[in-house]
Amino acid sequence: MFRAPPEWGVEPVPAEKKILRSWDIIVLWSSLGVGLLVMQAGALLVQWLGLSLFEATLISIIGSIIGSLILALAGVIGSKYGVPTMVSFRPILGVKGTYLFSLLNVIQLIGWSIFEVIIMGEAATSISGEFLGSYTRIFWSTIFGLWCTLLAVYGPLAVVRQWLEKFAIWLVYISSIWITFNLAQNITFTVESTLNNSSILLGLDLVIAMPISWMPLISDYNRFARSVREGVLGTFISYTIANAWFYIMGVMLATIYPSESIVFSIAILMLGQVAILGILVDETDNAFADIYSAAVSIQNIFPKTRQWKLSAIIGILSLFLSYVIPIAQYENFLFLIGAIFIPLFGILFADYFVIRKGKYEISEFYDGKVIDFKAIFSWLTGFITYYLLTYIFTELSIGATIPTLLTSFIVYLLIKKVKA
Repeated sequence: MFRAPPEWGVEPVPAEKKILRSWDIIVLWSSLGVGLLVMQAGALLVQWLGLSLFEATLISIIGSIIGSLILALAGVIGSKYGVPTMVSFRPILGVKGTYLFSLLNVIQLIGWSIFEVIIMGEAATSISGEFLGSYTRIFWSTIFGLWCTLLAVYGPLAVVRQWLEKFAIWLVYISSIWITFNLAQNITFTVESTLNNSSILLGLDLVIAMPISWMPLISDYNRFARSVREGVLGTFISYTIANAWFYIMGVMLATIYPSESIVFSIAILMLGQVAILGILVDETDNAFADIYSAAVSIQNIFPKTRQWKLSAIIGILSLFLSYVIPIAQYENFLFLIGAIFIPLFGILFADYFVIRKGKYEISEFYDGKVIDFKAIFSWLTGFITYYLLTYIFTELSIGATIPTLLTSFIVYLLIKKVKA
């Protein structure tokens, strides 16, 4: 008989359940920071933007540091108060003001789940061969989709302690080291530049977009951290290393095999299919996180709905959508995520770290204002800034991520100052 795991929904995690140590956080976020989709994004630096090996490598490192620091800081409220991400915005946006962003988060998380299931199905097909013809990818996608749904149903504590630490993370570490070793034997690293500032800054945005994409989820997991310090340091260090490493692997693969997909480029390497299998096992935690956090975001609107039921529904929905949705336009999907959530966290940083000096009352997460239109306006200003810099005024060549974050940060502070 199925036994539902314990869950806290939008309520603070009890002190006795805040059990994730530094090592647990490191395992979790290094695991979430790696994957085939991260390598695919790294390949775009070469295939799409035409950056040199040197430029793409440097951008991967710098972007990972910036993005991971922002990500780690975004989880402070969750670690301190034990609340999930969407609830952490309630003192700023108001309770109902968070509903819109919860819905947007659910949409983007289902999108991520679809991408993950698709790429896992493709990777498994590259190993097994098309033994079921054109239905082989669907077969493997179904297997992985159902497994990821099951992980989401059981929740993060079980996944970190029982799945990642005991099994999955070690396979991906070994596989990644092997891929890196093989690539290093087949590539010559030289310091060269295309001197294309527009492509360089756009590439920086693309790298930062990956850790940024996890910000709407971070407190769903870091709320289980034993302390704020362990949550921040564990997240920053592990995600920086993991993200930079896999972006650079994607860059190297695209440089050596420019006409091949990432999965098939790895398969060409010595024991490449074995390495894919190792990464594939760990890839499941990314889809798990997307499914689980989508359920938590829905609970922000409908707190009485059971988490495990929502996880099951979202997992099955994502699986069926993966049968019909192609993986094209992946880079535009990443930029869309940045456009929605970067300005939102600019507001959070301004309110929590500057205006409130790092202190909220727990009651503000549940009995505060209904909706704050000043915060919504500040977010809209940042959203428009990101859109204009990314799609309209591209000739400015200044990137969009940092300007957007600063715009919403400054606008919110100015509005609060005028009101005072």
